[in-house]
Amino acid sequence: MDFEMTGLADIVRNHAAVRPDAAAIVHDGRTTTYARLDQAASQVANGLAAAGIKPQTRVAHLDKSSDLFFELLFGVAKVNAVMVSVNWRLAPPEVLHIVNDAEAEILFVGEEFFPVVEKIRDRLTTVRKIVAVSGRHSAWEAFASWRDRQPADDPRLVARPEDTAVQFYTSGTTGLPKGAELTNANFAYMFALWTKAWLMAPGVPNLVCLPMFHIGGAGWGIAGLYAGATNFVVREFVPAQVLDLIERERLQVMLLVPAMILFLVQAPQIRETDLSSLRLIVYGAAPIPADLLKQAMSIFKCGFQQVYGLTETTGAITLLPPEDHDPADARKLLSCGYAQAGVELRIVGDDRKDLSSGQVGEIAVRSPQVMRGYWKLPDATKRAIDGDWFLTGDAGYLDDKGYLFIYDRVKDMIVSGGENIYPAEIESALFGHPAVADVAVIGVPDERWGEAVKAVVVKKPGADLTAGELITWARDRIAGYKLPKSVDFIEALPRNPTGKILKRELRLPYWGDRVRQVN
Repeated sequence: MDFEMTGLADIVRNHAAVRPDAAAIVHDGRTTTYARLDQAASQVANGLAAAGIKPQTRVAHLDKSSDLFFELLFGVAKVNAVMVSVNWRLAPPEVLHIVNDAEAEILFVGEEFFPVVEKIRDRLTTVRKIVAVSGRHSAWEAFASWRDRQPADDPRLVARPEDTAVQFYTSGTTGLPKGAELTNANFAYMFALWTKAWLMAPGVPNLVCLPMFHIGGAGWGIAGLYAGATNFVVREFVPAQVLDLIERERLQVMLLVPAMILFLVQAPQIRETDLSSLRLIVYGAAPIPADLLKQAMSIFKCGFQQVYGLTETTGAITLLPPEDHDPADARKLLSCGYAQAGVELRIVGDDRKDLSSGQVGEIAVRSPQVMRGYWKLPDATKRAIDGDWFLTGDAGYLDDKGYLFIYDRVKDMIVSGGENIYPAEIESALFGHPAVADVAVIGVPDERWGEAVKAVVVKKPGADLTAGELITWARDRIAGYKLPKSVDFIEALPRNPTGKILKRELRLPYWGDRVRQVN
C-alpha cells in the first residue's frame, strides 16, 4: 500500500481517509467500515488514556475472535501501548501467569471467560480495571458502554518503529510460555513484503479464522486491513460454518493450518460446497502430509501457497508459491519454499557452525521481522538470538537451490540407537494409509535404543487397521530404522487451538516424571 506506516494505528487512519465507507470487518452479522473502525479505535484509546494507560503499558485481552478485538487492538496502538491477547483455552493458573507476567494494567474479558477471571481476580497483581467485552457482569463495565462514553478525537500519540506493538505468548507446549515482543517495524516490514504475495487488495474478501492470540490470527487479520481488504472474522474455526461462509460470501483468500485443511476435506458437505471464488489458500504452522496436500489441491482447485515462520519472526519468512505446487513433484511439495526479500537462512549444527547443503540442522534466520526479544527474559533472548541470527528451534535443511525443508522441532527429534529421527517425516508417510485419519509420532523410552518410535493413530470411521498392518505398509515408504516399533490407536489427538499436536500430552503416559534423555 502507498502509505507510510510508523505504528499499527496508521493502518486505520489511512483507510478511514481514503476508503471510509468500505467494509473493514464482517463478524456475526455486523459490518464495520474503515471509518467506524478508526473512530472506535480513537474512543478506545481515549478510554485507555483516561484509565492511566501510558505508552508501552500492557493491555490484556481474553476472548475468542471478534470485530471488537480489532477495535481494541488499534485503540491500544493509538496510545502506543502493547496488546497482549491471552490463549483462551488455558486453565486459570496459566492465564494468571501470562497476565501477571505481562504486567497488564487493564484486562478485557469475554462473557464465556468470566469464571476464569473470577477464580484468579484476587491474584492479578497489576490489573487495575476489568472490562467485559461481551455479556453483563455485576462488577465490570461493558465494553460498548465504556467505549461509547469516550470522545472520538484521535489522540495521535507518537509511536516509534522500535516500540513494541503486540506481545504474543509462545504456545507453551513445553515449559512456561514466553512473551515475544513484536515491534511496529517488524509489522511494517512484513506487511509491505507479504500482502501482495497473499493477493490481498482493497475489497478482497479475506477469511480470518485462527485465534487472535496467534500470529496467524491477529497477524493475518492486521495484514488484511493493511491491504484494505474485507476481513470475515469467525469466532472460532468450525468446518461446516467456514464452508458455508466461503460459498455465501465468495471468499477469495484464507490462511489455514494443516489440521484445518484436514478437517475441511473430511467435512461431509465439502463436495457440495461452491468453492469457485477461492483464489489462494495459504498454509503453514506445521508440516503437512503430502497426500493430504494433494487431496486438498484436487478439492479446492485454487492456488496453494506454503509459508514458514514463527511468532518470533512476525510470521512468514519463506514462501512455496502456487507454481511450485506440482502434484507430480512430490519432493518439492515437502518444501516450505525459499527465503523472501530481506530474509537470510542458515542451517547450523550444535556448535552453531554452518552445515552444508542437504545436511539437517537447526534453522537460523536473520531478518527485519525478527522480534525485539522475549519480555523480561534476557537470558532466553540471548540463547535465541545469536548476534543478528534467531535460532528457531526447528530442524531442517536447505537444498542446492535454496529451498528449505522442515523436518521437525529440534525438541521433538527422536534419538534411537544414535540415529536422529524426525517425527514429521514418519507422520507424512503414515498419513498416506487409506485407513488413517490422523497420526502423531513420538519417542518413548527404550532400554536398548534409548528411545523407540511410537505412532499414535486415529482411524477413519469404520476402518479396520492393526498395528502390524500399518508398520508393514510403511516399510516400503520409509527407512527401516524410522519405522514405528509400536502403534497405539486413540479416538482423537490432543491439539492446541492452532492445530498443533500436543506431543507433551502424548508422551506423558510413557515418560511420566522422568527427565527425557537418551540412554
